[in-house]
Amino acid sequence: MTEEERIQPAPAAFKADVWTHFGFRTKEGSKDYDKSYAVCKICTARVKYSGNTTNLRTHVSRHHSDVASNANFKTKRGDPSQRTIEEVNFSKLPATSTRATKITQSVLVFICKDMRPLSVVENKGFRNMIKTLEPRYTVPSRQHITDIALPKLYQEVKATVLDSLSSAETVALTCDAWTSRATESYVTVTAHHITDQWNLQSHVLQTRAMHDSHTGEHIAALLTDAVAEWGLNAKDLVVVTDNAPNMALAARLAGITHIQCFAHSLNLASQKALKIQSVVRLLGRIRRVTAFFRRSTTASNQLKQKQCLLQLPAHRLITDIITRWNSSYDMIERFLEQQPAICAALLSAEVRKSEKEIFTLSESDITCAEEVVRALKPMKDATLVMSEESMPTLSIIAPLHAKLVMGAQESVDDTPTVRDIKTAIAEDLGKRYVNERETLWMASTVDPRFKDLPFLSEAETSETYSRLLDTVVTVIKKEENQQKNEETDKQVEEENATEEAHHPHIKDNFDSIPRPPLKRQRTSCALVDLLGATFASTSDNTAPKSEHDVAAAEIKRYRDETPLPLTGNPLSWWKDHEQEYPQLSKVARSFLC
Repeated sequence: MTEEERIQPAPAAFKADVWTHFGFRTKEGSKDYDKSYAVCKICTARVKYSGNTTNLRTHVSRHHSDVASNANFKTKRGDPSQRTIEEVNFSKLPATSTRATKITQSVLVFICKDMRPLSVVENKGFRNMIKTLEPRYTVPSRQHITDIALPKLYQEVKATVLDSLSSAETVALTCDAWTSRATESYVTVTAHHITDQWNLQSHVLQTRAMHDSHTGEHIAALLTDAVAEWGLNAKDLVVVTDNAPNMALAARLAGITHIQCFAHSLNLASQKALKIQSVVRLLGRIRRVTAFFRRSTTASNQLKQKQCLLQLPAHRLITDIITRWNSSYDMIERFLEQQPAICAALLSAEVRKSEKEIFTLSESDITCAEEVVRALKPMKDATLVMSEESMPTLSIIAPLHAKLVMGAQESVDDTPTVRDIKTAIAEDLGKRYVNERETLWMASTVDPRFKDLPFLSEAETSETYSRLLDTVVTVIKKEENQQKNEETDKQVEEENATEEAHHPHIKDNFDSIPRPPLKRQRTSCALVDLLGATFASTSDNTAPKSEHDVAAAEIKRYRDETPLPLTGNPLSWWKDHEQEYPQLSKVARSFLC
């Protein structure tokens, strides 16, 4: 179509409604229509016209289904009730329509998942984006989000979480006290469990403001409320918190088994090492250098140039945070990585010309930094391992704890600084997890990576597997009792149904009278009567295995398995072997969550 050509509306004599979306093409200076083809006003496609509108309607239905579904083709053109293309495409969506409801739901998920303020729905940029994506949608007000939409979504999600927790065999909790940037105190309770498909699942149950002091009594009350609200049983729970005395007291008052967070224990032990005088001096010197490069644009630019010349990673220098020991480790490690570029930048004419006082580290300082990094690297690696969110961590604590304590033993070639670091770590870690070690050893036992327990003595290994045997026996007995109760209930229901079928007219009069169980009819067989005693089946002569024998057999087969490599996933292993160890897998699910 040339620029001179244009689409003219169909003549007024064409009354069919479909002509609202079609016209004819003509050239400038001519009033004649080319009626062999109609032109679609939506996509400018040419459609064969043979005197009827069949082809036109087919085109709209095939290529513009949204218009076809909204338009009423039975209405004649010119009817006031007939909507134009613009009206069809841009009429507002009712708030209760399926599409509007889905968009509102997506907005809510966006706010919650990305932790956006509720005021985002009032932002001009957000509203403009929504208008571009769906012009017919009206963004709900902040008040509607706050008072109606968000509470409704909360109840829906809460119902899903309650259903998930009710189906979990064992649930573990974590409880964290934290302070916002606005210096407001909160306590968050999170639940963790392993699903039927052996996936580790976590749910944040609640975050509550703590207006009162963080005493053990106040936190215990909050924990108790959370347990009650989410239908959990405190006796079956384990809660992991930091090492603060108020958290330990809160767990005890709430009647929940308490485990210290190992990552926090690592932080406390490492902080002790960082308080050694030689390390304190080193950290102060490195902070002075990093602060200089952060303050001086000339030095910062020179550092970037030297990094490029020396082919070093273009990493920025790090300044540590006092409350996070690993940030101090990262600061030293980054300084050593960039030390050639740092020295070159400090010696450059540009820096010396613009800066009067230039501070640098001596050779002995560099040596000390290397020693500190080498001594603290096991603690750094252990912290990274404990930060893994998709893998069980309780089973890792015992082997890691044993390795770190053993690795902190003095060596003949240790320098005074390294020796002091090891001593500080060994003394702090050595006094932790004394009361929880049996639980930690059991968790390691059901982790196929650590099931050989090489970090324990023979006596400790034997003792741990003996406790595991008792635990599996308890699980078997519990399951058998549950099956017996279910069978009894089923038998009573069947007897009641049989009695009602035989005497429906006297059901109401005798419902309250206890009846003995129905006797099974004896199945007679002449061959059994004659030769049964002589040719008894093997199964009849074999005594049923006791719960102890069943549990012991499973555990023996499990111990004979090749240990899972440390890079393997214990949850995936149990998913593949659950059928082989039906009883032991239940214990594993409870300890690995």
